[in-house]
Amino acid sequence: MKWMKYRFIYLLISGTLIIAGILSMIKWGFNVGIEFTGGSTLEYKLPNGNIKTYKEKEITEERKIEIKTNLEKEVGGEVLEVGFESIGPTVGPETVKRTIYALIISTSAILLWIAYQFKNYKFGVSATLATLHDSLILIGSFSLLGHFFGAEIDFLFVTALLTILSFSVHDTIVVFDRIREMSKGSIKSVSELADIAISETMVRSINNSFTIIFMLLSLILLGGESIKWFAVALLIGTVSGTYSSPFVAVSILATWDGFAKKARLKKSK
Repeated sequence: MKWMKYRFIYLLISGTLIIAGILSMIKWGFNVGIEFTGGSTLEYKLPNGNIKTYKEKEITEERKIEIKTNLEKEVGGEVLEVGFESIGPTVGPETVKRTIYALIISTSAILLWIAYQFKNYKFGVSATLATLHDSLILIGSFSLLGHFFGAEIDFLFVTALLTILSFSVHDTIVVFDRIREMSKGSIKSVSELADIAISETMVRSINNSFTIIFMLLSLILLGGESIKWFAVALLIGTVSGTYSSPFVAVSILATWDGFAKKARLKKSK
C-alpha cells in the first residue's frame, strides 16, 4: 500500500489535534492537582469497598468531620479514613521544573541515541519530533478533559507522560530499522521503503497496542477513581504513539528526504 502518498494528510491530522490542544490550554488552562499548587488530599473507604477522594486547598480537622458526616449520609453507612496528606505550595514550582528537565533530558537522549545508532541525524530528529507530538497530544487532551470532566494534572500524569515517550520510540525504531535494512544496496526512495516497512510492521504494532488498550480500558472501568485518569493518560498516549510511529515519524523522515533530494537536484543543475 502507498502509505506515504497520504503523508501530508497524516501530518495535517496531527497538526489539527495539536492546535486544538494548544487553543484549549490558552483558553482554559489546566485543572492542576495539589502536587503542583499545594493542598490536602483525604481518602475514605466506602462500605462497598470503593475509595472516595477529596482534594482541597486546605482540609482542617473540622472540615474532615464535615466531609465524613456528609459522606456517611450520602452512602448510608460508615466510612473509614484510609489516607490524608498535606503538601506545601513550595513543592509545586520544584515539581514543574523537574518535569520540564526530565522531558528535555529524555527527548535529547532519544535524539542523540537514535541518530548515533542509525548513523543519520534525520532519523533522530524525526523520532524526537514524533515523541514531542505525543507529548503535546496528551497535554492538550488533558486541558480539554480537565475543563469538561475535571481531569487533573498530577504526579501520575507526569509518570504517564514520561512512560508514553518510551512506548512511542519503541515502535518508531522498529519501522526505522526496517527502512535502514532495506536501504542497503537499494535504489528506492525513503518513501518507497517506508511503504514496505509500514506494511510489514503494521499488524505487529496494532496487535501489540490492542493488548495494552484492553488492559487500560479495564483499569478505567474497574480500577477506581485514584488511577482512572492515570489510565486515561496512558490510553491516550498509547493510541497517539501507535499512530505517530508510522504516520508522523516516518512521514517527517520521508518528507525531509524528498525535500533534500529536490534541493540537491537544483544545485546540480
